[in-house]
Amino acid sequence: MGAGHAHRLYRHGRSPVHVLPPHTKLAAVFCFVVVVVSTPREAMWAFGLYAVLLAAVAYAARVPAGFLLKRLLIEIPFVAFAVLMPFVAEGERIDVLSMSLSVNGLWAAWNVLAKGTLGVAASVLLASTTELRELLLGLQRLKLPPLLVQIASFMIRYGDVITDEMRRMKIARESRGFEARGVRQWGVLAKSAGALFIRSYERGERVHLAMVSRGYAGSMPVIDEVTASRAQWTYALALPMTALVVCLLGWTL
Repeated sequence: MGAGHAHRLYRHGRSPVHVLPPHTKLAAVFCFVVVVVSTPREAMWAFGLYAVLLAAVAYAARVPAGFLLKRLLIEIPFVAFAVLMPFVAEGERIDVLSMSLSVNGLWAAWNVLAKGTLGVAASVLLASTTELRELLLGLQRLKLPPLLVQIASFMIRYGDVITDEMRRMKIARESRGFEARGVRQWGVLAKSAGALFIRSYERGERVHLAMVSRGYAGSMPVIDEVTASRAQWTYALALPMTALVVCLLGWTL
């Protein structure tokens, strides 16, 4: 897979969560999200316990609350959507602060907010404790289709390359006195986008030819064989298994 590639969400550390094999963390987060989604929305206490479980994981991973909360801002569009639901949903209505709100809409908004926030928080914790390269190795270990893993790998590898190319083109435009002030400059920006596409396409062709000349036959060699012991699996799956108990109680109580 090549050299390690850090990303903005990753937080360097040597916590018990950081050192877990990536495929165990991927499986744990996936199972946790499935359990959260399967929980009845009326069991509000269950979602509080899920939040406590994630807080415990964040504490074990030494991820500060501020770091986690800032990354949760990505779900703002879903929050806006949830806020509108009580106003537009149909059915029985109640008056809250002189506003007529739908009961079904309130429940739906709570459902989206609670489950969405927990899912995003779990994903942020995964990204905070796992490098991109390790995530790809984990997906490979979990037998995700190899073609999808390769596409994701190349996307990550060359995302920075394309971004750097855009930066150089921007510097070249500005050095010639160009400033994007209005619609009249859109033509120049469109030509730049076209040039960037052509350069990226040609770069992809050159990279593919270089890979084929070195023996590439449709699959990448596995350099690091990631394995996990039974103790590591037990440690990783403690989160979804505990959440499953809470979910079952939510359905029965």
